[in-house]
This record gives sequence, structure tokens and C-alpha cells, in this order.
Amino acid sequence: MKAFDPIEIEIFKNTFVSIAEEMGAVLGRTALSPNIKERKDYSCALFNAKGETLAQGSHIPVHLGAMPLSVQAAIRALPFEDDDLVILNDPYHGGTHLPDITCIMPVFIGGRLEFFAANRAHHSDVGGMTPGSMPLATEIFQEGLILPPLKLVSRGRMNEDVLRLLLANVRTPEERRGDLLAQVAACEKGRQRIRDAVRKYGLSKISSYADLIQDYTEAFLRRTIRAIPDGDYAFADYLDDDGITDDPVKIAVTVRIRGSRAVVDFRGSSSQVKGGVNANAAVTTSAVLYVFRALIEDDIPFNTGLMRPIEIIAPPGLIVSAQFPAATAAGNVETSQRIVDVLLGALAQAIPDRIPAASSGTMNNVAIGGYDPAAGRNFAYYETIGGGMGASREFPGLSGVHTHMTNSLNTPLEALENYLPLRIRRYALRRGSGGAGRTRGGEGIVREYEFAIPANVTIMSERRKFAPYGLRGGLPGRPGRNTLISGGKTVRLKSKANFTVQAGDVLRIESPGGGGYGPPRRGKK
Repeated sequence: MKAFDPIEIEIFKNTFVSIAEEMGAVLGRTALSPNIKERKDYSCALFNAKGETLAQGSHIPVHLGAMPLSVQAAIRALPFEDDDLVILNDPYHGGTHLPDITCIMPVFIGGRLEFFAANRAHHSDVGGMTPGSMPLATEIFQEGLILPPLKLVSRGRMNEDVLRLLLANVRTPEERRGDLLAQVAACEKGRQRIRDAVRKYGLSKISSYADLIQDYTEAFLRRTIRAIPDGDYAFADYLDDDGITDDPVKIAVTVRIRGSRAVVDFRGSSSQVKGGVNANAAVTTSAVLYVFRALIEDDIPFNTGLMRPIEIIAPPGLIVSAQFPAATAAGNVETSQRIVDVLLGALAQAIPDRIPAASSGTMNNVAIGGYDPAAGRNFAYYETIGGGMGASREFPGLSGVHTHMTNSLNTPLEALENYLPLRIRRYALRRGSGGAGRTRGGEGIVREYEFAIPANVTIMSERRKFAPYGLRGGLPGRPGRNTLISGGKTVRLKSKANFTVQAGDVLRIESPGGGGYGPPRRGKK
């Protein structure tokens, strides 16, 4: 690693991060949909001319670790010119799943491409079989409109043909237009702030520290890996099913630590499946980087330097390295969470005092859509629901929070009820769902939707069969449960389901609690 001024590296680290954070503020404040505006389901980051991450905002881990693959796919696919903006969502060209649309803007300095400003946001509908674009699909074509890298803006002019094609294939075109334009504005803010920094410090210094910060991050991760005892650490866990059959789906990993390097081997995992829980390489990479970044106690930036000490082995065609045209809607949101669980389970064997018990292990995805006659329009809505955090050696798990690969917020009930023809009948912690232990797992959430009109609903959830594990004698968290109350009857739903509801029906989501840590004290359960 080259010599650097520690004061200057802090200045430039925070300069880059502050640009990404400001991009996020612009995106969140100007978007139209509650999913982006209220729940903050978006991420922003900066990249060098090769598509390597320089810095990111404190946004969604599953977005950010995968985003450099999107930027690099766009670089390979298209020639960038000044004032261009490229969009894509194709999971087989660097995307994660189809609702996540990525916008990428080049930053030219003195006529030369030097950086990229990019963001990714989850759109509440991108077409496909069901409102919300999270269907129980068997191939990617059923999940929505596939966008390879395309220029939405070319030399400063909006490509209206591309925009019209996109909006013609979604259920809520005006909302999609507004959210996309918010993403464009966020990229423009990032480009503006990068140019401001270059004017202030000079391109040579900015470029030099852009490289140094990656070396700096790499050095911290190598030091962290070196502190883990050398060895092979294996762990396996299961997804409930793929939504098409009831068969569990195995995710297995062996983490090999050798000095300052780690090999993460997924070869014991199930092959890709019919249903949409398949994760592509970008999602798996993102989950691996998240776990190893979480091991670093120092406040360092998340960037491509994290990838250098880690080798991922995942032959094509596994559940964690799915190949076209496998359905991927839930791979991003559910399988990513289980990848984290198995990695932490493996590392708990090496550094047990530093690894927490399993958190809820699911994003509890709910998509709702239909036609609202009172408003005279179609609606499509998507949200995730938090759960219990796993307990650690020092602290009990937090209750009712999003964990690991999601960092989104609660949708305020006032915003939700104002936007949709429904009301939230109950929203509370699920008492007793956290696993007992010396420190207890966090509690899950109970959320009840009462529908005012007929609608289509899709649930993509996990940990309804296989409970979040406890550690060091701690008990598992309680599995989640999905229930529909219709016509006076209560029906237990599977972890993944698509169904229609009528006015007066109630959907109850009970999310899992976190696992406990250490044996419960006598008399405690």
C-alpha cells in the first residue's frame, strides 16, 4: 500500500461518502412512491472509471455490494458519452432482481471519463404476472420487464422511446416516471458534487485518494481475516421452499481461512430451482462482502477493496449462482439473508464470541395491487417487514427491525393508509417470539392489513419452517406465520403465496424472532 496522509485520507473518505449520502437525500425527497420516499428502499454510490466502488451511502447492503457488477456490465455494453445516463435491471447483466432499477451517470473531467455516479431503487411494479413484480414465477420472463443496459438519457436528452416502452409495461406508469426522474436527479447531484471536489482539490489528488481508499479498506480487511484462526469452517441451513414445490433448498458454505485470505465455497449448496429464490452471482457477492465488512471494527469505507482478499467459489447453476433464465425475484431479498446466516454460522465456529445468533432471516415481502375505483387508477405497492435481531454475547437482539441485507425503514401507517385502499388493523411487537438465552433474541412483528376493496396479494417470506438458530446454547427464535382471515375463516398461508382478497379480508403477517445467545438462566424460557 502506498504511503498516505492519515488526515487527508479521512478528508477524502468523508468527501466521497458525503456525496453518496447527498445523492440519497435527493432521491428520497423527490421520489413519488412510498417504497422509495418513506421506506428508503434505494442506494447510492460512486465508482471509478473501471466501475470499482469508491464510496457508498448508508443504504441497502444487498444493493450496494452488487452495484459494481451493474456498472461494469454497462461499461462493457455501451460507449459512455458526457451527459449520458444508462439504466438496467437485468440480473444476468449485473442486476439483482427486476424491481431494482439501476441508473448510472458518467462523470467526465476535461473531456475524459473519470468516475461514475450511480443509484439503485426498488420500484413497486415493473410488470410481470402480478402487481408488485414479486410473483411465484418459474422463469425470469414472468417477473417483469427486463432492461439490459440502455441509454435513458443520451448527450443530455431524454430518450423518450425507451421511457415510453418502460412505462407501457408497468401498472403504475406515472409513479414509475416520477421515481425514475428522482433517480436521474440523484445521479446529476452526484456528478455535480464530484466536479465540485475536483475543482477544490484537483483531479490528481482526487484520483490518487480514490485508489488509496480501496487499498486502505483492503488492508483493514486483511488484518481482520488474519485475526481469525486458520481452518475450514462449514455450516448449512435451508430455505423453506422455492414457492413452487414444498422441498427445502439447501445453502451450504465452507469458509477457509489462510492467513489474510478467505475462500468462501458454496459447492455443497442445492442446484438452482424452479421458483424465484434463485440468487445470481451479484447477490451472493454482496452478501459475502457484507459479512466480512461487518467483522471489521474500525470505521472504514465500503468499496471494492473488500473483494481483494476474498475468493468466492460458486460454480454456475447453484442456488447462489443461478443461470439464465431462472426466476430471481426472491433471491435478492430472501436467499441473500440465508447466505448471511450460513456464513455467520460458519464463522461462529472460529470466532464464537464475536458472532451473533441468527436474526429473523427474511424480509417478509408483501406486494399488493389492483384497481381502486374511488381513485380511478391502478395501484401497486410493495414493502418489507422487520423482525427480531439475533442476540450476541454482550447484548440482547433488537426487536422489530430490519437486519443484515436490508436497511430499509418502516412505512408510516399514515402514508400507507393514505396511499392504498386499506388500513392497518394492528401493528405491534410479537411478544415471546425472540429465542431465550443468556441474552435474548429480539421480538418479531405482527402486522395486519384490512382491505377495503378486492386486491391481488403476493407474499415472499422465509423462516416459516426453519427457525432462526440460537448460538452457544441459546434457543431459536420462533418461526414466522402468515394468515388470511376471510369470510369468517382463518387460513394458514405458506411462506410464499399469491392470492386475491375481498373487501373486509384481513392479512396477518407474524415475522420471526431472533435467536438467543448462551444457555437461558435458570427459570427463564
